[in-house]
Amino acid sequence: MGSPGFAVLPLEYLVRGGYEVAAVYSQPDRPGGRGRELILSPVKQAAQRLGIQTIQPEKLRKPEVVAELSAYQPDAIIVAAYGQILPPSVLEIPKLGCINIH
Repeated sequence: MGSPGFAVLPLEYLVRGGYEVAAVYSQPDRPGGRGRELILSPVKQAAQRLGIQTIQPEKLRKPEVVAELSAYQPDAIIVAAYGQILPPSVLEIPKLGCINIH
């Protein structure tokens, strides 16, 4: 889970390290610039380059979002500048817990 450029390097390290990254969670694309075109987060751009599915929920608290994340059955969730506070319903999903990188 991450959005800005700070979160790209940890994602790349996980992939290069041979860890399975089931999906990347990033903030939704937002309009920006003079043309107000949608801007993809740096993490989404990296995930696309790496061939990893990106999921961009507005709110992690929604039951359907929690259910979707839970369906991945992650061993761990790595969080690097995601931009939302992870609710208890998300924190309890991974077997090994959530690791927040600062």
